[in-house]
Amino acid sequence: MPILSTTDLNVSRLCLGGNVFGWTADEDASFAVLDAYTAAGGNFLDTADVYSAWGEGNSGGESETIIGKWLAGRGNRDEVVVATKVGMLAGFNNQKRDTVLASADRSLKRLGVDHIDLYYNHLDDPNTPLEETLAAYDQLVQDGKVRHIAASNFSAERLAQALEIQEREGFAKFVALQPEYNLVSRDQFEGDLQQVVAKNGLATVPYWSLAKGFLTGKYRPGVEVESARAKAASKYLDEHGLQVLEVLDELAETHDTTVAAVALAWLAQQPTVAAPIASARTLEQLSDIVQVLDLELTQAEVDRLSVV
Repeated sequence: MPILSTTDLNVSRLCLGGNVFGWTADEDASFAVLDAYTAAGGNFLDTADVYSAWGEGNSGGESETIIGKWLAGRGNRDEVVVATKVGMLAGFNNQKRDTVLASADRSLKRLGVDHIDLYYNHLDDPNTPLEETLAAYDQLVQDGKVRHIAASNFSAERLAQALEIQEREGFAKFVALQPEYNLVSRDQFEGDLQQVVAKNGLATVPYWSLAKGFLTGKYRPGVEVESARAKAASKYLDEHGLQVLEVLDELAETHDTTVAAVALAWLAQQPTVAAPIASARTLEQLSDIVQVLDLELTQAEVDRLSVV
């Protein structure tokens, strides 16, 4: 397993997203997916305090609670790298010192653990001085509640500024960035943001790695899919998206694997990327994505997808 950036965290090539736990996957379904993921060799879980507040009757923290129950039931805390986030849950949707510290304690309680392996600043907060925010994250590391910290949804300018402050003040430094990045949504990351990440030795852990499900290949012209994400994924059904699917189909057949696995492999083999995030609410969906753990594309295949 690759080591995440400059840390001592060994993470699998696929990070399992927990955004569906407590939403489209109940506790039993979530446990089944988590069991199958770790049995296949996965060890990297991604969640957030806000997951899954958008579900009917939810208020946030449902995903962390399910993961916490699963960790306790399986007794495998030391074998799993747990990442969670703060900054988007109602009432805790800022990066003020008190919010960061209180949210970490709440997440620790829901997860039933004494430390968080990777704690993300979920959303940059321009209304709070970066010095205040970064000092709070540093305190969590010094207190042993968090092992490493990371950023999500930062611009290149703000990420560079944050890293400069951390260096100057001697604070714990970001070791990873979680941006939106996939085969059909590349402009936000490739370029300035990717350069800041590479220059500073950060790892990239992309979200929406399968473009809200589009890169699984199940969304095609004239095909109706019953999914909470169907409308969001349909925006990629344009000429470029269909061209990408055509190449993915061919490579999936070549490697006797799934379209989703090929899309994730392309992402995993991009510079700075440590582990793409993808979620699964059923064992069938997990089977589609977990195949990336053993899939290596040739450089020619990576290049071919890159220029579609």
